[in-house]
Formats: sequence, C-alpha cells, structure tokens
Amino acid sequence: MGPAIQAKENKILVLATESCAYPGADSVGQAHSSYPANVYILRVKAPVLFPERFYLDCFAKGIAGIIVMSCGEECPYDGAYHALARRLDRVYQTMKAQEIDIRRLRLTAICTVCNRAFLNEVNQMNELVQTLISAGHA
Repeated sequence: MGPAIQAKENKILVLATESCAYPGADSVGQAHSSYPANVYILRVKAPVLFPERFYLDCFAKGIAGIIVMSCGEECPYDGAYHALARRLDRVYQTMKAQEIDIRRLRLTAICTVCNRAFLNEVNQMNELVQTLISAGHA
C-alpha cells in the first residue's frame, strides 16, 4: 500500500491561482464563512509551474490531500490549463503505480466569487481524508 495518512497529519494543501481561486477563497472570509483548520492555502501564479514530483513529494511528506484550484479554461496563460491537466494525468498514473488513492489529488476550477464551490471542495476533501484515515486505507 502507498504512503499512509497519519491522523495527526491530515493536512490539505490548496494551490489557488492568484487571479481566480485565491480571490474565491478570500470571498469565503469576506462572507464570514469558515473551513476546516487543516486546510492550507498557497497562492500561486499558475499551478502548471509545479512539476509532477511536487505532488508526490507532498504525499510522501504527510500531506493528506491536494486540491489544485485553477481558473480552468479562463486561465490568463495560454495553454497552461491544458498543460496542467496533462501533467496531473501523469501524476495520477504514478499515484496508481505507488498505490496512492487518486482521490487525494483533485483539479477544479474556482472563480473569483465562488465561495460556495470553494467550501464544497475543501469540505469534500476533508471528508475523504477523514474516511481514508478511519478505514486505514490511506
């Protein structure tokens, strides 16, 4: 079985694009909503800048789940979203080979005012992580 999730290390990393998803996350705070305390948001120019190894290293170092929140087709960098999707497809193949549950990595598009979508994504990932920990299938 692949890298296990330790109950005390159930951190969820969110890579949030500064032009779309990060303002969406900010709108959650402006709406006085909250999300699980184990969610860590990293503001990034474009998630396509992260190599395949980055995701695998995160899992190896105890990150329980990763949500890549991008602008989707609205990405200001020509071709970046499609390159990111192809890269994550390769990461999924490696995760399968290493017996890491592929549900622990998710790509989603979040707009600047999508606070409900943001909350839905982080809450779903948190539930998944907790389920995997409880079942010992992490």
